Amino acid sequence: MAFEQTWRWFGPRDPYSLEEVRQTGATGIVTALHQIPTGEVWPLDEILRRKDMIESAGMTWSVAESIPVHDDIKKRTGRCRTYLENYKTSVANLGKAGIDTVCYHFMPVLDWVRTDLRFLFRDGSVTTRYEADALAAFDLFLLKRPGAENDYPDARRDAACRYFEGLGEAGQGRLARTVLLGFPGSGDAYTLQGLRSALETYESVGDAELRENLSAFLKEVVPVAEESGVLMAIHPDDPPWPLLGLPRVVSNQRDLEHLLGAYDSPSNGMTFCTGSLGASPGNDLAHMADRFAQRIHFIHLRNVTVSRTADFVEDNHLEGDVDMFGVMKTLLLEQRRRLNEGERSGRMPLRPDHGHLMIPDKDRKDVYPGYSLFGRMRGLAELRGLEMGISRSLGF
Repeated sequence: MAFEQTWRWFGPRDPYSLEEVRQTGATGIVTALHQIPTGEVWPLDEILRRKDMIESAGMTWSVAESIPVHDDIKKRTGRCRTYLENYKTSVANLGKAGIDTVCYHFMPVLDWVRTDLRFLFRDGSVTTRYEADALAAFDLFLLKRPGAENDYPDARRDAACRYFEGLGEAGQGRLARTVLLGFPGSGDAYTLQGLRSALETYESVGDAELRENLSAFLKEVVPVAEESGVLMAIHPDDPPWPLLGLPRVVSNQRDLEHLLGAYDSPSNGMTFCTGSLGASPGNDLAHMADRFAQRIHFIHLRNVTVSRTADFVEDNHLEGDVDMFGVMKTLLLEQRRRLNEGERSGRMPLRPDHGHLMIPDKDRKDVYPGYSLFGRMRGLAELRGLEMGISRSLGF
C-alpha cells in the first residue's frame, strides 16, 4: 500500500481548480473552511458541501488543515470557554462527515514567518527564505517592539542595523509586508500596530504557560476526537524557535514528548513536517520519525538548506539538509507495521509541502507563496519516485 498522496487546496477561491489538482496524481484533498471566522463552529452542512465539491471532482477530503485555534484558547483568556466548545463541536462535525484527520497548530499570533517570499533560487525559480538578521531588523527598527533589544546579542543587533540600513525605503516596505503576511488561504495580513497589539496580549505568556494551555486544550479536545473517530495532528512551530518575544512549545523532540504525553491517546498525534523541524540543526529528523512513528497521523514533506544557525532557504524536495530518504524509509516501515496490525490509520496521508514558483506559474494571479501548481507537482512526483524505490528495495 502506498501513502495517500494529498494536495492542499484553499477552497473555491484557490487559484487552481480541483480538475488541475487531480492531474497532479494526488487523490486526497487537504482543505479547510477558510470562510468561517477563527473561533466559530464549522457547521455540518458547510462541511458536507465542501466534501461533496471535492468528491464530485473525483477525489476525497483527506485532512482538515486546519481548524484554527483561537488565540484566546492559547492564552486561556477572554472567550476561551466559548471557543473551546466551538472547537469541539467542529471536530465532532468533521467526524460525522467522515473526515478523520485534523491538522492544527498552537503557534501564537503568527502562523509562519519568512523574511523573503521571492528569493531567486539557483535555477531561476522563486522560493522562500528566512534570515535571522532580517527578522531582527524588522523587530528592532520597523516593529520597534518594546524590550526587543534585550532579546538579541550585540553581534546580532549590529548585523541587523547594517542589514536595515542597506534595505532602503522600498526594501523596508517589502520586509514589513513579508513578516506581516497572514494565515495561508486567508489573504489577511497584520498592520505593524496590529501586530504590536497582538504581541502585547502575550506579555504574561511564556513557554511554561503556553505549554500548560496546550495541555489543557488537549485534555478537552482529544476525548471528543476519540468519540468522533478523528485523529488530531499538531503541526510543529515554523520556524522552530522563539521569535518576536513569543513562546514556542512544538519545536523539538522534548516538546513533542511532552505534548504527546499530556493526553495519552492514539487520537493525540502530530503532523510530521520535515521543513519546519528541519530548519533547526538540532533536530535529527530520521531519529524523530522513528521515535514518534506511531503518533504520526499526517506527513508534510519539504526540504530546507540551513546555511547557518537560524537561517534557511526552502530547497527542492530531494535536496537540502533533510534526510528525506531516511524519513521516508522509516515512515514506510511504520505504515507496514500498521497494516500488519490492522490499524485504521494505515493510509498515512502525505502531501508535498510548499514548492517553488516556476515559469509556467509566474503569471498566475493570487498564488500564495509556496503553493504553486508546478512546484508542488514536481515535489509530489519526486516523492512518489522515492517512495516507490524504497518500497521496492524493502520488498513491499
